[in-house]
Amino acid sequence: MVEWITTDGLTDYDEAVAFMEARVAAIEVGEAEECVWLLEHPPMYTAGTSAKREDLKDPDRFPVYPTKRGGQYTYHGPGQRVVYVMLDVGKRGRDVRCFVRDLEAWVIATLAEFNLTGHIRDGRVGVWIERPDKPRLPAGGMAEDKIAALGIRLRKWVSFHGLSINVEPDLSHFDGIVPCGITDYGVTSLVDLGLPVTMDDVDVALRRSFEAVMATPRPACAD
Repeated sequence: MVEWITTDGLTDYDEAVAFMEARVAAIEVGEAEECVWLLEHPPMYTAGTSAKREDLKDPDRFPVYPTKRGGQYTYHGPGQRVVYVMLDVGKRGRDVRCFVRDLEAWVIATLAEFNLTGHIRDGRVGVWIERPDKPRLPAGGMAEDKIAALGIRLRKWVSFHGLSINVEPDLSHFDGIVPCGITDYGVTSLVDLGLPVTMDDVDVALRRSFEAVMATPRPACAD
């Protein structure tokens, strides 16, 4: 069983980390069920374990929180659905790469509920949307924007942190960082793409897609 929690309003980041730490510890010893937590944060930047100081372009704009998840700098704020996943990777194949692929597939399946095609790109963490409506890149490739970020941490094969999907955040807030260390591409959101989607719509799609992609533990996936 996976418990789903949805928190209204804005959740303080330190409070969220404290909750995840406690829940992961309880899952580790079999005292709590797995958990998926849906929430929003106040405007803030988080620095993953690979964050480079030069990628924080405006350090005084919003609070900056060091975090032990993987990845670099990312932004969280109102209008962005943050999804914290406290799941037992031990019983899901003990394959971290496979687990990350499943999380990516979950996001892509969620976007497909809104007739969007998400893409995974080598060397670029997250989920991307092709933008044929924008000028092509200097090298001639199609422009792409990031719509979802991903960064997890494992402790004794239990995951925490997770992913975020841009529903209707203030996209200018991303200007204070180099998101995930990537300079050649932009960010977008469901509403920016012209979709009249609410947070509740996204939550419904996340739950439905989870059942199809993530709900059933399975052996490790092949490369």
